[in-house]
Amino acid sequence: MTVDATLPRLLGLHHVTATVDDAQRDLDFCLGALGLRLIKKTVNFDNHGVYHFYYGNHLGTPGTLWTTFPYRGKGVPVGVKGAGQIVATTFSVPSGSLGAWTRRLAERGIPTEAAVPRFGEACVAFRDSSGLLFELTESAHDQRVGWRDSVEDALAIRGLFSVSPLVRDPEPTVAFMRQWLGYHVVGEMDGRVRLTVNGAEPGHFIDLLHDPGAPEATNGLGTVHHVAVGIGSDEELVALQGALERGGHKVSRIFDRKYFRSLYFRLPGNIGFEVATVVPGFVVDEDLQDLGSALKLPPEEEVNRSSIEAALPQVLYR
Repeated sequence: MTVDATLPRLLGLHHVTATVDDAQRDLDFCLGALGLRLIKKTVNFDNHGVYHFYYGNHLGTPGTLWTTFPYRGKGVPVGVKGAGQIVATTFSVPSGSLGAWTRRLAERGIPTEAAVPRFGEACVAFRDSSGLLFELTESAHDQRVGWRDSVEDALAIRGLFSVSPLVRDPEPTVAFMRQWLGYHVVGEMDGRVRLTVNGAEPGHFIDLLHDPGAPEATNGLGTVHHVAVGIGSDEELVALQGALERGGHKVSRIFDRKYFRSLYFRLPGNIGFEVATVVPGFVVDEDLQDLGSALKLPPEEEVNRSSIEAALPQVLYR
């Protein structure tokens, strides 16, 4: 396998997007239990009758972003977790904070589960009301600043630590990620291969899980739709798109998502994958102090604001 050193460099995790059930429950969980900041309240750009919530740190920094589509009442069935899907999203929390997190979650009626030990890291797991699996992993080396409005600094989530896609055979996925995306393997254990790009630190890891007997995944409520990794500029995004196409890989056109530009493809093993620019960011249509305070729409949909707002459920979050 030859790795093309001229390919644009990926920067690390950008965001993770999931399909959830109820919008109000999602807000209550992400804001109240996890203590994240609502960075943007907008709509699914491909389905304007559904919210798209972005959660993260104070600035909405790429690598801290968890985003959701609440599809309750839209006829979307509960998904099936399995091969071809991200089955766990892991957040980074300060060293020594897991005990306090376990108590915080228990106080909110969220039980924790035993997490699979990995690479010497302390970890707890739990689920939201849609059935999505989350993990918290302690890190003494994460210098990112968490959102401290509702959680003290010694507890605040720093951002994404890793994601865990599940495949039946890891070799084609690892080979593709190494050759085309610049990842390299930094750890292996039973059923898990840890890859990283642009530094072996929280927010850069993908833990590829593998199980030849895993059932086939089906997207739906309570499943992760895709993971996105960051890239530095529009020019680099175009260059990556061209390289993948010349290599015979199916890749989408470049989409303007207002807060970033992105393209989509699938890793071997059918994992939904997005590459997104880190610019322009979330202050293009709101001041920093006002992030998440108003419904923001694609510019071309402003003329339809009244009908879009009428179709969305009412939510409370401040």
